[in-house]
Amino acid sequence: MNSIKTIAIGFLAGLAGAYVFFQYSQKASTALPIQNLAVAEYHASSSYQPNVSSASPSSSGDNSDFSVAAAKATPSVVYINSISQTGVSYSYWDLLFGGSGQQTQVSSGSGVIFSSDGFIVTNNHVVEAAEKIQVLYNKKSYEAELIGTDPSTDLAVLKIKETNLPAISLGNSKNLAVGEWVVAVGNPFSLSSTVTAGIVSAKGRRINIVEDKFPIESFIQTDAAINPGNSGGALVNRNGELVGINTAILSKTGSYTGYAFAVPVDIAKKVVDDLVRYGVPQKAIFGGKVIEYDYQNAKKYDLDVNVKEFKGVLVGSVDRSGAAVNAGLQEGDIITKFNSIDMNSESAFEEELSYRYPGDKITITYVRNGKTSSTTVTLLNKNGDGNIVKRKIVSDGTTGANLEAVDYGVKISKIGDGLFRQIGLPENYTLTHINRQRVKDPQDVISFFTSYKGRVLLYGFNSSRQELPLSFNLK
Repeated sequence: MNSIKTIAIGFLAGLAGAYVFFQYSQKASTALPIQNLAVAEYHASSSYQPNVSSASPSSSGDNSDFSVAAAKATPSVVYINSISQTGVSYSYWDLLFGGSGQQTQVSSGSGVIFSSDGFIVTNNHVVEAAEKIQVLYNKKSYEAELIGTDPSTDLAVLKIKETNLPAISLGNSKNLAVGEWVVAVGNPFSLSSTVTAGIVSAKGRRINIVEDKFPIESFIQTDAAINPGNSGGALVNRNGELVGINTAILSKTGSYTGYAFAVPVDIAKKVVDDLVRYGVPQKAIFGGKVIEYDYQNAKKYDLDVNVKEFKGVLVGSVDRSGAAVNAGLQEGDIITKFNSIDMNSESAFEEELSYRYPGDKITITYVRNGKTSSTTVTLLNKNGDGNIVKRKIVSDGTTGANLEAVDYGVKISKIGDGLFRQIGLPENYTLTHINRQRVKDPQDVISFFTSYKGRVLLYGFNSSRQELPLSFNLK
């Protein structure tokens, strides 16, 4: 029998399917006068306050069914429409004659109300291609603001303008037991407020579905029936307390076959707090790759394969300059403790690391050549220092948009009155080249449009990562 090859992160956009055609206007424009230009760090919301439960973990009281959990959790789960561009990319004929093969796609998912003032958590893959996000709740429709995303955990935070919302009660995923009953709440196949039940099948699952430079996978596995559309929904315990965010299924068909996975709420709480406070997740970088300590890897690193038990995780590699090497760790070291916590899997190590911040100091206990030692590791950020990373967004009046440096170029969002609206740039467009010159800094984009006159060719991609060149004249 062939092994399962299809891993569905999705509940992925595309099943709600409402398609409409539209055209981008690409008229010649004149350079606009320089208006207000603001460079600001992301400002946190002072009102954000999650609803942390004070109930004892895993306490189910006298509940003989799941009605209590369903009644508590269902009002806190919302329906999300992700509206994006898809279809045929622009060709140079389109640029010359104004044609467009673009379509609008509306796809659905779920979200969980984290605070009464409108902060909602969902999966990154539910909204990553969106140019507009719509939240449906209590028979009302809200246009949602994307506060931030974390591809490494497949989480995202939205904000709607509403108060006195029923924030879900947050539980504790560390205390969640294998075999414990859990309830999944979401919107599978566009069926709103659907509740299913199952047990925790396993914890700390790593299934290699997160596409990110620093992925964090320590999933809760459950057999509660979840399907496309459940992404971003709630996994709750018998008390109705959130213990996970439903994220993925393992299936040959794309539909439920008994294997579902959720991001633990303990990880989600930290990610949401980071995105609300800083606009970006705070990643503590270890500076090395930790792998499973088992017979095969022990043999690969010339370690003793005749040990009674393979306890710990293995340092598979270390960066030339980074936290691990600075602390004296080497390839082949066997990490047995992270602070006082026993380590026995790669996912457990990643989960503990996910709770930390740049600049935090951790104690690593390790074995080398049969001798046990310990060292202090000062964790760093992606830039190689111990500072908090802050999001910087440039608000420019000339282009009429917000500009932000990202990995591939300059991301353009919140397009208002100005040049970018006139030439038909879609929301969340990533600009990579201007007149065949690579751009990486928002200030370079602003400088170009405040001084250049003549034919302009923009090259980049829309929110669905489809190439979208645009050509026009600046006079």
